[in-house]
Amino acid sequence: MRHIAVIGSGPAGYYTAEACQKQFGDQVRVDIIDRLPVPFGLIRTGVAPDHQSIKGVSRRYEATALTDNVRFVGNVTIGEQVTIAELLDLYDAVVLATGAPRDRPLEIPGADLPGVTGSAAFVGWYNGHPDYAELNPPLTGPGAVVIGNGNVALDVARILAKTQAEFAGSDIVRHALAALEKSSIDTITLLGRRGPHQINMTPKELGELGELERAAPVVDAADFPPELDDAMLEPGHRKSITHLRNFAAAHVDKPVHIIFDFFAMPVRIEGDGRVERVIVERTRLDERGAAIGTGETYAVPASLVVSCIGYRTPPIEGVPYDDRAGRFANDEGRVLPGLYAVGWARRGPTGTIGTNRPDGFAIVEKIAADTQPNSGKQGRPALDALLASRGAEVVTFRDWQKIEAAEIAAARDGAPREKFTSIAAMLGARGA
Repeated sequence: MRHIAVIGSGPAGYYTAEACQKQFGDQVRVDIIDRLPVPFGLIRTGVAPDHQSIKGVSRRYEATALTDNVRFVGNVTIGEQVTIAELLDLYDAVVLATGAPRDRPLEIPGADLPGVTGSAAFVGWYNGHPDYAELNPPLTGPGAVVIGNGNVALDVARILAKTQAEFAGSDIVRHALAALEKSSIDTITLLGRRGPHQINMTPKELGELGELERAAPVVDAADFPPELDDAMLEPGHRKSITHLRNFAAAHVDKPVHIIFDFFAMPVRIEGDGRVERVIVERTRLDERGAAIGTGETYAVPASLVVSCIGYRTPPIEGVPYDDRAGRFANDEGRVLPGLYAVGWARRGPTGTIGTNRPDGFAIVEKIAADTQPNSGKQGRPALDALLASRGAEVVTFRDWQKIEAAEIAAARDGAPREKFTSIAAMLGARGA
């Protein structure tokens, strides 16, 4: 028997648990530990609430979670109820699958003004993450600036632009839905340092902007290189550029504009006690394809600025950390003897949800090579005794199913699912 602890219940954590089952069969016990009382990590709190088909992957994780040799241990915080050192004493292997839930800092003057927020916080706000439920972003408008040219920036812009009716069938939380209904933002500007060919946006997400009820994307045709250059792009990327070219040619007039401002680098944020404008420097590409400033600046009015420039894994005491990369220091997943990292905690915030599956299987192969069965470590029973001695109120997967059922039951007909946005509410629903 091998005893394995996985820290984090998102995709990387559950794919790792699945890999353990495939590798070791019945001769493994996996405990998936999470500080929240609810599982699935970014599937619940990071994926856009109107992308329910993507969230459906959680049913695969549920199949793993309901087996006898995998257990969800929710509402347990590493460093408070239990430490990494203690887990290493109890388990044959400890796998860090904590993801990258913190925003990469926006390091320009004025980034600390009220009204400036990172995408992890803003996305967490409309997805009901307990850490960000009280964010209360200013939606008084008329302008919002979204910094970044990736899918997260598209998600933020789309959520800001949608009507109430367009959220039917989603699981956006009610406090966000109510705030967005009162929003007076009519111009959403996406700032990108480089040009259309350098975006990191997928065709599906871009195409959705052309289907919004009250909002239309605005793209300047002068920003594009010659159309023949599109042939050199990877097919998916080429399809994304086709969407942008179609937006540029369409000239659709709707009440809300989503403006793609390419070759635009934010240099400072200004305002009297709150954000009022973003000062932007026009850029050009050098021979290496890097964006360099031209010295030309202009102002973009905004009451809200959302920075979508990347994420970082929060450090854990006693675990080697690569501050430059914003993830745990590791050698192909090995951090310390018995300690491993997987997913974004290992490689940084790159790839898709599915990328975590081969990553998890690769880590488990290393665990198989590094460990022996029947080491004498106690695993699950010892963890239970330790947590009980410290008064931890552990939430199981069956408890989560009760929480989920209560959220679904609380939804009105046609309304988004009512996600609980505080740990107290989650724990209360568990006892319902």
